[in-house]
Amino acid sequence: MNGLEFEKPILQLQSKLEELRSMSSEDSKDNKINMTSEIKRIQKKIGKLTENAYAKLTPAQIVQVARHPQRPHTSDYINELITDFTPLSGDRLFGEDNALVAGLGRFNGSAVAILGHEKGHDTESRLHHNFGMAKPEGYRKAQRIMDLASRFGLPVLSFVDTAGAYPGVEAEERGQSEAIAQSTAKCLDIDVPMIATIIGEGGSGGAIAIAAADHVMMLEYSIYSVISPEGCASILWRSAEQAPEAANALRLTAPDLLQHKLIDEIIDEPLGAAHRNREQAIANVGASIDKALDHYASMSATEIKKQRRDKYLKMGA
Repeated sequence: MNGLEFEKPILQLQSKLEELRSMSSEDSKDNKINMTSEIKRIQKKIGKLTENAYAKLTPAQIVQVARHPQRPHTSDYINELITDFTPLSGDRLFGEDNALVAGLGRFNGSAVAILGHEKGHDTESRLHHNFGMAKPEGYRKAQRIMDLASRFGLPVLSFVDTAGAYPGVEAEERGQSEAIAQSTAKCLDIDVPMIATIIGEGGSGGAIAIAAADHVMMLEYSIYSVISPEGCASILWRSAEQAPEAANALRLTAPDLLQHKLIDEIIDEPLGAAHRNREQAIANVGASIDKALDHYASMSATEIKKQRRDKYLKMGA
């Protein structure tokens, strides 16, 4: 497992634990009994160390956790939570954008539309998905899927995990800012409930373009901000080394955003964060989505749009 700096004592103990387990499988019966006792002692110590470390994370450390490459990605949530998933490609204007996954499927047996940034799990897939940084065609594809969902009365589930929209010249040439603005507007205008979950990074307009939802949830150690800490530090201090200070100032953690009523719910992560227990993290997200969809099940399109309008008009008031 890729280790973060503050996790090193935990990882060292885990390495020792694996060694003991390996030795235990090869030892005699008497030695196995002694090994079992030592293994339990180390497991307990690992649990305590992990609990203490994650109880006092700084915003800068939470940024590191949110970016952990082994956190579950959109494809993982689709594989575990969605059945009969049918991917839909292209924006009908320019082409396909692999950074933003979209399609139709079933959640707990009910038809839904799905949108989500996909970062990829290894070098090849990260390059294929452009590290989750969508171009204009990605956000125009998102609009197309939301139109389909609205037409056929399908709730929209979005999974947000991006450092931001792709900042390259070709993206600007094809109207990046306009595509983000139109996608955000579409989120606010559709006739069906939209549930957005920040599963890792929620960066800038690239995130809000598929997160201006009726119900916005964040995993406990995810982040959501108008700019990355490094970008903020480069602007304010002319040095990315001030990123930890910027992370403190940006109020980008889930508790801060819930306090300011910019999100609606925090989803608990397993002990040691989602990258340590991906299955449990995905199950927690599924349970929260199910509960959120139940809230809107009996509401009409008019009621949904009114509640959404009231929600966003209250922000910053």
